[in-house]
Amino acid sequence: MDVLVAGGHGQIARRLLRILAANGHNARGLIRNPDHAADLEADGAHPVLCDLEHDELIPHIGGAQAIVFAAGAGPGSGPERKKTVDLGGAIKCLEAARATGVDRFVIVSSIGTHDAEHAGPMQVYLEAKRDADTAVRTSGLSWTIVKPGVLTDEPGSGTVDIATAFGRRDAVSRDNVALVLYHVLLADNSIRTEFELFDGPTPAQAAVEALLPGSGPVNVL
Repeated sequence: MDVLVAGGHGQIARRLLRILAANGHNARGLIRNPDHAADLEADGAHPVLCDLEHDELIPHIGGAQAIVFAAGAGPGSGPERKKTVDLGGAIKCLEAARATGVDRFVIVSSIGTHDAEHAGPMQVYLEAKRDADTAVRTSGLSWTIVKPGVLTDEPGSGTVDIATAFGRRDAVSRDNVALVLYHVLLADNSIRTEFELFDGPTPAQAAVEALLPGSGPVNVL
């Protein structure tokens, strides 16, 4: 599979690119800083130089069969960049996917988007993620929305808890997020599903394969 990952130098993205490359897929990471190209090449991935905020994306889609949106403005960014990257970048990728015939689209979202209005300092970020999720759901593409819990750098256990009843605030390692994203790309039953993701007891592949198409969201707050 040819997979283009937006936000290709991000921590989850690089983990996903390494998994894709190690399993024989054509892993391509979208980056804006040419200095990051060597890192992706060391991961076995192909760097694609494109500033998602300012450049035309369509010429860089290439032969992609799936797009994973894992970009984000980052915790140190202001409200405007959260809108232009976390929301605007996602919409730009959706539009490019439709224009080039890429049907499979996976987005890395966040827990808490169902209650963004009460999120305090995180409100702008979660509203951007929420609105991006809405754009994905209504895109007409074969989408999956993955909402990781509190991210950690703990070594991946390979076992997770996938929840379609929203409202928890538990941890998940970036390794486990990347592994679930990989299995989502290979599992047709994950199309048009939306779920929160935490560390847990179930092997990642089995957890993904147990998803019911069309599952989520159900609020539990």
